[in-house]
Amino acid sequence: MELALFDLDNTLLSGDSDHGWSQFLIEEGVLDRVLYEQRNDEFFAQYKAGTLDIYEYVAFHMTALGRYSREQLDAWHRRFMSKKIKPMITRKSRALVAQHQVRGTLAAVVTATNSFVTGPIAAELAVPHLLATEAEEIDGRFTGRVKGTPCFREGKIKRVEQFLSERGMSFESFSKSYFYSDSLNDLPLLSRVSHPVAVDPDPTLRAHAQQHNWPIISLRDNDGARPRAADGGFGR
Repeated sequence: MELALFDLDNTLLSGDSDHGWSQFLIEEGVLDRVLYEQRNDEFFAQYKAGTLDIYEYVAFHMTALGRYSREQLDAWHRRFMSKKIKPMITRKSRALVAQHQVRGTLAAVVTATNSFVTGPIAAELAVPHLLATEAEEIDGRFTGRVKGTPCFREGKIKRVEQFLSERGMSFESFSKSYFYSDSLNDLPLLSRVSHPVAVDPDPTLRAHAQQHNWPIISLRDNDGARPRAADGGFGR
């Protein structure tokens, strides 16, 4: 049996869902543009630079939502999926997931973005399992705090190990383990699997992948090539 783990933002999606969610709420008039847009962009830049404080980031994004009911948030999220997310899902991303499913692979999205934002996205992509940062809720309202281990950097390894342990498995239970990601922040988990794959990588990850002879692929629909799932053709 094989294991396939997928980062979400800028990997299976051709954009960032967390940044996009905040921009959507700004456009909807839910969040004040002056107060939130610059700070949202600052956090996004920190993530790309590998300097993000995940606790500060979750507090920024989720505290403001605590004054709204889950019913209202879910209604906004449905519009967000239609307006922002579905256009980010490429034909190649769907094809890659489908090719792993045909192989009977155990598949999961593993993302630093919180599960409220990403749960419906993983379902839309037909990936059956989601490992995401959990935002604390009390009485149906988000508090701005993180619940448990954030699914970020080394925390992704811990969360995957917990996920597998609950099923009586470990990384060593699989003939091959794959992780697809675009980000330098995912180097810990990429280095843990047997088959790391850099997807439209940032410059740091691209250099690391080239140095270690990791495959580099694109899931953007405009590069003219179809993605290949785990078929022995990735060179590891």
